[in-house]
Amino acid sequence: MFKKNTIKAGLAAVMALSLAACGGSSADKPASDTAEKQKIIIGISPDYPPYDDLNADGSITGFDYEMGEWLFNWMNENGYNYDHEWKQMSFDTIISAIQADQVDLGISGFTYDEKRKVLFSEPYHESAEVAVVNEDSEMTTVEDLKGKTIGAQLGTTGESCANEIEGADVKAIQDMSICLESLKGGAYDAVILDLPVAENWVNSGGFKILEGKLLDEQNYVIAKEGNDELMNAVNEAIKAFLESDDCKALKEKYGL
Repeated sequence: MFKKNTIKAGLAAVMALSLAACGGSSADKPASDTAEKQKIIIGISPDYPPYDDLNADGSITGFDYEMGEWLFNWMNENGYNYDHEWKQMSFDTIISAIQADQVDLGISGFTYDEKRKVLFSEPYHESAEVAVVNEDSEMTTVEDLKGKTIGAQLGTTGESCANEIEGADVKAIQDMSICLESLKGGAYDAVILDLPVAENWVNSGGFKILEGKLLDEQNYVIAKEGNDELMNAVNEAIKAFLESDDCKALKEKYGL
């Protein structure tokens, strides 16, 4: 009798453990509940409106920020599983941060430069490098920039363009808003920057854009070389974004 009861108790215990194990199996749960989200850090330099800027409360705004939010919402609704976070940085440090695995993406008005050893997405906007001067400047075209003192943002293609101007004394600093204020104060004769940003400053008053372009460009999202899996997902999202009504609405909102 003792043996029979012992055997029954043992079988009952085994069955209970088996049922508990089945009930707790992750195989019975949706993948979205069990898969761990991949954390993505995005570098952005919010001093370049209308691409990137800060609200009065210090929160990030601008076309790039809103587009980035759209991209990640789309990816997570279409089979990807990302948890993203924005990291404010000076523009000239974003590429080195990507290369050092401190951030995963750069979304901050980046244009193509072969010296930038990063992976470029499909383009999401057309742009150009132009020169801005004070409204009362006697200069009229980019040919007038020769031998002048020119401001640019550090690490940008605008800085590269400025360095190619004959006889130019180039002053590169981190913050574009300070660069434009310095132009207004007479520290520079002109500032080289992206066309949408130039138009934004001209619309605020006190500046004009010189006739002619220094470089035709496009804007890209950037990632570390070799990070093809993430960039493929970003490219899918960019394609969907460009085909959406939201893209047109955002470009109208920010004057792009």
